[in-house]
Amino acid sequence: MKRFRELDEGFICENCNKEVKPLGYSSRDHCPYCLYSKHVDINPGDRENTCLGLLKPIDIEKYKDTYKIIYQCETCKQTHKNIIAKDDDMNKIIELSNQK
Repeated sequence: MKRFRELDEGFICENCNKEVKPLGYSSRDHCPYCLYSKHVDINPGDRENTCLGLLKPIDIEKYKDTYKIIYQCETCKQTHKNIIAKDDDMNKIIELSNQK
């Protein structure tokens, strides 16, 4: 069973180098500017993955009344999904959806 550990941290994005503030209403898990994430979790929020590769946003999928970003790790090639955040750059979300 997956266990979710809420961990809302700020960070410097390793892809675009922008400062990312904590989300404030849930766990921050990706950059709202370029949408990249980092492969740090095995289960959400645990920070136990040793891969540490960049998770490149490659697609979008509908999820309930919102969307999820689909990622592929540039190091180990695993895919992951994260729900979009309220402050994500919608132009980037649209770009991803138009890549099909």
